[in-house]
Amino acid sequence: MNNFFKFTLLTISIVSFSFENNSQTVLQGAYVRDGAYEKQDNKLGGKVIEWPYLREADVMYVTRVWQVIDLKQKINQPFYYPVEPIRDRKSLFDVIRDGLLEGASDEKPLMAFDPGPTNVDDAFNVLLSTEQIYEILNPKDSVMQKDKFGEDIGWKVTNGRIGSDQITQYLVKEDWIWDRNRSERYVRIIGIAPLFEGRDENDVSIGTKPLFWLYYPNCRYVFAREEAFNLLNDAQRRSYDDLFEMRYFSSYIVKESNVHNRNINSYTGGGMDALAESERIKEELFILEHDLWHY
Repeated sequence: MNNFFKFTLLTISIVSFSFENNSQTVLQGAYVRDGAYEKQDNKLGGKVIEWPYLREADVMYVTRVWQVIDLKQKINQPFYYPVEPIRDRKSLFDVIRDGLLEGASDEKPLMAFDPGPTNVDDAFNVLLSTEQIYEILNPKDSVMQKDKFGEDIGWKVTNGRIGSDQITQYLVKEDWIWDRNRSERYVRIIGIAPLFEGRDENDVSIGTKPLFWLYYPNCRYVFAREEAFNLLNDAQRRSYDDLFEMRYFSSYIVKESNVHNRNINSYTGGGMDALAESERIKEELFILEHDLWHY
């Protein structure tokens, strides 16, 4: 009788212990919906609408331009924020970083190319390896060490990390094409370069330089999987590929194909003169489009 009573108590204790552990497991693993409803339409599948086939014989006129997307402008802020990744979004530069370092097994991975020693090579000549990309994104820096008396005791090499807050502009190379078959003008982006903003010891900007050039046709398959913020309606998010393809950004021209292969700043002196020249080139392109299709 005593043995039976002890066995019953032991069984109850085991069942009680198992029930408590299971309750903790269920509570810790419980699904909590972050929102008033379950979002279905915004789950991006990474689908890319392919560009229509273009025959050389149908190209009536084409010109190449280089434009800068300044992320300080309000309409371009979806490319810049959030500076640190959050649950459902990350900045364009974080998308690029993850795609270069972690997406090598993708069917069409991101391809980064060296801008050259003078940072002007945008012809996709030298393909960078994953190790080279990692060194670019995590540059080494030398910091002077001081003792407790404030005296210099030597340099120390540290590994830095380029954050998305340091990428304030993107340089875009694109072809403006007039198609006689479809009687329309459209723009095809060829390459994108994140521009790194360097700063001196007093935190004063010392200009920008391209980290590398990305081949945009491959970027589309990565950008289409990542959600970007919609400034007009939070219920209808867009992918980064949508923002580029729908031209939902503001930019200004810094170079047009020319016989001297020079940019606008080299012959205008920069500043407001360069912006005025950029607007003049855009106006000429729109006038050309009007004259070509005018009957």
